[in-house]
Amino acid sequence: MQLNRPAIILSLLFTTLARAQGTAADYDRAEKLPQRFANKVTHAKVDPHWLGDSRFYFRSDLGEGKSEFILVDCEVATRRPAFDHAKLGAALSKAANTAIVADRLPLDNLDLATDGKTLKFDASGSRWTCDLSTYTLEKSGKALGTTPPAPDRPRRRNDAQGRTEGRRNSDSPDGKWTTFLKSGNLILKEKSSNQEFELSKDATADEGFEQGVYWSPDSKQFAALRTHKAQEHNVYTVESSPKDQLQPKLHTLSYLKPGDQIAVTKPHLFDVAEHKEIPVKDELFATPWSISQLRWSADSSHFTFLYNQRGHQIMRVISVDARTGQAKPIIDEVAKTFIDYTNKVFTRYLDDTNEIIWMSERDGWNHLYLYDAATGQVKNQITKGDWIVRGVDRIDEKARQIYFRAGGIHADQDPYYIHYCRINFDGTGLLVLTQGDGSHKVDYSPSGKYFIDTYSRVDIPPTSELRAADDGHLICEVEKANASALSAAGWQTPERFVAKARDGKTDIFGVIFRPTNLAPNTSYPIIEDIYAGPQGSFVPKNFAAYFPQQALAELGFIVVQIDGMGTNNRSKAFHDVCFKNLGDAGFPDRILWIKAAAAKYPYMDLSRVGLYGTSAGGQSALGGLLFHGDFYKAAVSNCGCHDNRMDKIWWNEQWMSWPVGPEYAASSNVVNAKNLTGKLLLFVGELDTNVDPASTMQVVNALIKANKDFDLVVFPGAGHGQVGVYGQRRLRDFFVRNLLGVEPRRSN
Repeated sequence: MQLNRPAIILSLLFTTLARAQGTAADYDRAEKLPQRFANKVTHAKVDPHWLGDSRFYFRSDLGEGKSEFILVDCEVATRRPAFDHAKLGAALSKAANTAIVADRLPLDNLDLATDGKTLKFDASGSRWTCDLSTYTLEKSGKALGTTPPAPDRPRRRNDAQGRTEGRRNSDSPDGKWTTFLKSGNLILKEKSSNQEFELSKDATADEGFEQGVYWSPDSKQFAALRTHKAQEHNVYTVESSPKDQLQPKLHTLSYLKPGDQIAVTKPHLFDVAEHKEIPVKDELFATPWSISQLRWSADSSHFTFLYNQRGHQIMRVISVDARTGQAKPIIDEVAKTFIDYTNKVFTRYLDDTNEIIWMSERDGWNHLYLYDAATGQVKNQITKGDWIVRGVDRIDEKARQIYFRAGGIHADQDPYYIHYCRINFDGTGLLVLTQGDGSHKVDYSPSGKYFIDTYSRVDIPPTSELRAADDGHLICEVEKANASALSAAGWQTPERFVAKARDGKTDIFGVIFRPTNLAPNTSYPIIEDIYAGPQGSFVPKNFAAYFPQQALAELGFIVVQIDGMGTNNRSKAFHDVCFKNLGDAGFPDRILWIKAAAAKYPYMDLSRVGLYGTSAGGQSALGGLLFHGDFYKAAVSNCGCHDNRMDKIWWNEQWMSWPVGPEYAASSNVVNAKNLTGKLLLFVGELDTNVDPASTMQVVNALIKANKDFDLVVFPGAGHGQVGVYGQRRLRDFFVRNLLGVEPRRSN
């Protein structure tokens, strides 16, 4: 065989160049990626300005600074220019004495009249009015600048929280009585006589009534809240390098931690005519985390409130009889693990029909239920299936319909994609209003007759469609993004990847980010961007021209992001993995996912896997080395809540429960610091008010006692996660040095 020596030399040279990672050229490309990919996607956004209920206009981005104003008529399904751009450009050029082209009209704060006959806008420092029949211009004052014109309509009311609460007042509805406090004691005063009645005498510095009361509609009774204040727990931080003085400053932050004595609030009932309290036994609400949504019935026969028990395993709607003070549960929600009160609580009281719409995960999925508010019986389950309600947008009591967001309702799509739906109170008539394979966001017309549906995926830019709200049918396409210029700039499309969880059945979803100069014959270390906070799910679902993970990948890595078990927005069983078990962080699922990806893409090097994260992600980043050091070899942990007993009370008791048990120590990075293997870089901001910075320093102390090597950067004057340009550079250098084995381009 005749060997081609020049070809062999070129081949070897190409292989050497392809395998060069962590070079100065890689750093240069990484830093320029945001600029390189900026303004490369056109027709991506629709910001509608509604003209009545059936027409709207928006600015369409044509790229390279060009734009066009589009008018859409919903009734006849037309999409056309909102006006003659050439005529307006010519008129404005003449009036402003400057050359203005049709596709670069410098118009801000547009206000198109509902009849379409006049257009007001800012240009060249002035406010203009244009007669669209003649295109004559008239100055009407100075430009509005950053102050937009009054909106054509108020935004549609969002009922997503649904947390109806009565109004707290001092004066009675009939105007005859008022209440006030004296040293925390409650005083009732008759306005006509100015006579005062002392309703309590035992208030102390630690316990007393709150200002304002909840009056019954007939003014015969009222409920008042009495609170025993929380213990004092201060966190102290030292600002080493203040800008306004040489000497350090001491800062004090009130900061409750798991197990601390919280403020305990309970309702008390009073009779106005008798000027006395009607005792209410508190067996049903003995240990509240919170008392909320206190409201009276329209007939003044009783009041109700929402009781969230500390430990978050019991939540009740409790009714109190106004005459007897007898308390009874209307809704009694009990969970073996936790009730996700920060994300999955919805209560809507339907006074006209004496019903309550309630959210619950009792059947294993987050759904809505219709209760009889008098008997406490479930009339029917409203939504049902192996999918979840992500939020309630609007309730039409007259039509007895609910508009809501769902996840997983299209079985053939990513279950995290948000879709918009409607259903009847009795559970019939379920209609999925959105269809496209992606995550959706909807903007309704003023009356709700039409909506603009915009959806995208990490690998597909946005599409915006006009649809009818009665059945979701497509009226017309409004915009379809064009990313051809982005692809031409070398954009490496993020890949959606799915693998099985630890149970061998459940799908785990994630994304793979690759460098723009990917060479499949080259071996690439893997870095996981980790955040396993149970409060949400974190893998991106919508399109973006630039993700921060892409810059790290550009240095010569494959970067992945995964939602493992224990995170939110799937089934209750999926979420429950985190219960009293934050140290798990879904690692068994994440590791299997990465191994499955590497099996498909052999250039992913399983012998060089790192991870990084901030806050709860910082806890998990270090946890990867402590609990799974056989797989993860390097980690950057930023402002981690390394011991859940050291972090904020509300977040940690939500998932780790109360009272504080041995599970807290089992998940602690401080307790397990002795198990460190691999390379570690710790970041902490000395003025972190989110996570006590002592949490990181206790890890440092434990690592020193265990004679472990690690790197530490303390950021003077910095808050939570605020590492800045320097921290980003140190993170990149750390992985280049410890996973690529290359000394970073920059040195002192």
